[in-house]
Amino acid sequence: MDDKLDTRRVRYFMQVLDSGSVRGAADVLDMDPSAVSRAIGILEQECGVPLLERHGRGVVPTDAGEMLAGYVRRQNSQKQHLMAQMDSIRKIERGHIDVVAGEGYVDWLMRHSLRDFMTTHPKITIDLDVASTDEIVQRVVEERAHIGMLFQPPKDDRLTSHQSHSQPIQALVLATHPLAQLGRPLKLADLLPYPGATLHRNFGVRQHIEAAEVSEGVRLPSLLTTTSFSALGHFVSAGLGYALGTRISLTPNATNPELVELPMKNPLLSQGRSHIVSRHGRMLSPAAAELLRCVVADMRRYADLAAGKDKPERAEKRAASRARSTAA
Repeated sequence: MDDKLDTRRVRYFMQVLDSGSVRGAADVLDMDPSAVSRAIGILEQECGVPLLERHGRGVVPTDAGEMLAGYVRRQNSQKQHLMAQMDSIRKIERGHIDVVAGEGYVDWLMRHSLRDFMTTHPKITIDLDVASTDEIVQRVVEERAHIGMLFQPPKDDRLTSHQSHSQPIQALVLATHPLAQLGRPLKLADLLPYPGATLHRNFGVRQHIEAAEVSEGVRLPSLLTTTSFSALGHFVSAGLGYALGTRISLTPNATNPELVELPMKNPLLSQGRSHIVSRHGRMLSPAAAELLRCVVADMRRYADLAAGKDKPERAEKRAASRARSTAA
């Protein structure tokens, strides 16, 4: 295959895919669009099948184009892996890692794994992107990200999950909120009288909430719909209502004594799991493999703590918050 493919034309083809159009690729390559188009035409002749088809104002790969792109990405990945091994046989010194995660994991990553890793390996650059569940899966599968961190990914044989743990969905409210005074796991019907904030439907958390709504025959109204977990926390802090989210996504608010996390009764809201994933069969660079190991180890420690060790402390914090509210 390598003997039949011209490296330059293949590079043009991959740029067209990344840009979404021949003209966009030509701008990046600083070339005339007709020259790029001719190069792609010759490449299609060499392959014997069409590689691109028009879609609106841009182009999308055909099945053959997808196969070629996957082949090129695998070749590039193997080449990067080889070069990384040769450059750092004895110890990890240089490299670049692409990480993609749901926004709810960003604060935790920066407080733990990424902070520690970047301190230990100051010459390794990291690109941390925030994306939805579907986007994270796509980027990991297409090998545009080494490591993905997300809530309840769909079943996909192209993904390898290196660690997962239960991540129940809870309600975040002010300690003075009426829901915080019930003293029991909440039904979705308990939330109906109060305004709430939620995520858009392309988030796994929202999909779990909708499944729970169907099971209880309840439809929760949303005063705020957002793609930002941070916005959910600010919504609650401002006294505007409640928000539903996973515990790790609520971590930035955990130190605020005015906010409490309340368990939900619906079992569907306790079935979600956080996963750390990579592309199945992909050979990660030494740097990416080391960061993956660190994230997995840190997340296991976090899961152990969340499972029991810090429950008394959190109970004490809630009791103190309620006591202050009563005194006020």
